[in-house]
Amino acid sequence: MNFSERLRRNDLLLGTMLTVPAPEVAEMVAKCDFDWLFMDGEHSPLSTLEWQRMLQAVAGRSAGIIRVAAKTEQDIKKLLDIGADGIIAPQVNSADEAQRIVEWCKYPPRGVRGVGLARAQGYGLDFASYVESANDDIAVIIQAEHIDAVNNIEEIARVAGIDAVFIGPYDLSASMNKMGEVNDPEVVAAIDKVTRACQQNNVALGYFGVDAESVQPYIDQGYKLICAGVDAGFVTQGAQEILQQLRP
Repeated sequence: MNFSERLRRNDLLLGTMLTVPAPEVAEMVAKCDFDWLFMDGEHSPLSTLEWQRMLQAVAGRSAGIIRVAAKTEQDIKKLLDIGADGIIAPQVNSADEAQRIVEWCKYPPRGVRGVGLARAQGYGLDFASYVESANDDIAVIIQAEHIDAVNNIEEIARVAGIDAVFIGPYDLSASMNKMGEVNDPEVVAAIDKVTRACQQNNVALGYFGVDAESVQPYIDQGYKLICAGVDAGFVTQGAQEILQQLRP
């Protein structure tokens, strides 16, 4: 069963974020048996070719979901053609924008995705089977991480083809002039509004937190797409811990 099927089945999907531009790091993390990996193309320096190497490193272990650097048809098309199991579109603030994202991810007649012969299509060998199933197999995830998205969330959640809405708590707090105050009552109230709208429309919910403790309340609320921690953090925290043990 692929990632999108598990998402639609309402399984709890546990992931972490990849930002370090190294396939070896991606491979190490995938070997830890995360259900999915949030590959951050928005804030990392990786090229399309480097993302392909990252996807190859985790293939068969964890689903590779890439947050796009730019919400353009060309950028999304390239990431899907290199074999991403889905995309995350940041800062989607209106239903019209959400609809465009869906159309760029789907082949006709459900969308306008261009036809290529790249890694996703088995370089042509798997073309027929891929095209037949891709519209259902590719996960389309949008981020609600601005107060404008919160204000428009009822319309956004009704857009057909959106598989999940993923909360970006830090950018959301910044858009409310409360940078980093993710537990501020007004920020929490905004997140609650997104939660209600998505649950009413049977849209899966996702959340990022820096550690397990920060995501647990959202798991308890029924969020199923969970991203906890960052690869760079695992390295720095581990290094700090051993240094503190040796130099108390």
